[in-house]
Amino acid sequence: MIKDSTVSARVQSDIKYEAEEILQKLGIPVSVVINSLYRQIIFKHGVPFSLTVPVSLPTLDSMTKAEFDTQMEHSYEQSKRGEGLSAAEFFDELEGTIQ
Repeated sequence: MIKDSTVSARVQSDIKYEAEEILQKLGIPVSVVINSLYRQIIFKHGVPFSLTVPVSLPTLDSMTKAEFDTQMEHSYEQSKRGEGLSAAEFFDELEGTIQ
């Protein structure tokens, strides 16, 4: 079958970078993943995964060591790229949600 359509989407650059880095390690082109997702949407007649809002955010007590390590590594990489908030900005934002 001839592939003759292009998909274009705007995503956050850090999300794109992380996902493409993982796919590269797996040896899977982005186009294969997108094509597979579209096929699953057709097969399932909907989105092939749950789209729900978590009841609560994960806490350290509810995470496995691997989950915690993954979260810390992600945060560290964001910090190295200069992304995220300073502690002062974070607490200012947090206080705004409490009031």
